[in-house]
Amino acid sequence: MNRAKSVDEYFRDAAIWQQELMRLRTILKSTVLDEEVKWGGPCYTYKGKNVVGIGAFKSYFGLWFHQGALLTDDANVLINAQEGKTRALRQWRMASAKDIKPAVIKRYVKEAIASIDAGKEIKPDRSKSVDVPDELKKAIRRTKGATAAFRKLRKGRQREYADYVSDAKRDDTKQRRIDKVLPMIVAGVGLNDKYRG
Repeated sequence: MNRAKSVDEYFRDAAIWQQELMRLRTILKSTVLDEEVKWGGPCYTYKGKNVVGIGAFKSYFGLWFHQGALLTDDANVLINAQEGKTRALRQWRMASAKDIKPAVIKRYVKEAIASIDAGKEIKPDRSKSVDVPDELKKAIRRTKGATAAFRKLRKGRQREYADYVSDAKRDDTKQRRIDKVLPMIVAGVGLNDKYRG
């Protein structure tokens, strides 16, 4: 699915799971949450804080609770899709319309709102060092202006590049990724800047 510029565009252009996504939208719009588009998809906020997003992939659609690790999850539906990387975000993956539980969704939203009102928040660990793969280190050293530009990037953006390259399973994929990101590093932009507000 392409990055939508509006929430209506996201739902209108959904190639798969369109009815299920619309049902999730209806449930979330029945709450006090504000509807916005962030990272090219629907995001529901409260007092300016991200609460839950909607998304779809080939094999599932679902909800992304931004501070989901704080939720009780009494229905046992939330997962951490990136163990070791994601501290707060939790996904609720659904594979059919039968998986949509309006009462549970509203209860989770209510609990997420209560956490925001109470000032609870899991913040990213910014003290964690960035482990840059050797292939990327060498490419940065060989590329004019890349070393200084990489050092100027915030740690989170450095980590995005390092993870993007190290997550590749094959050497040729790593090299393609390095070739893609080097001009971005030199330009001083983050890998995921196009998705940021």
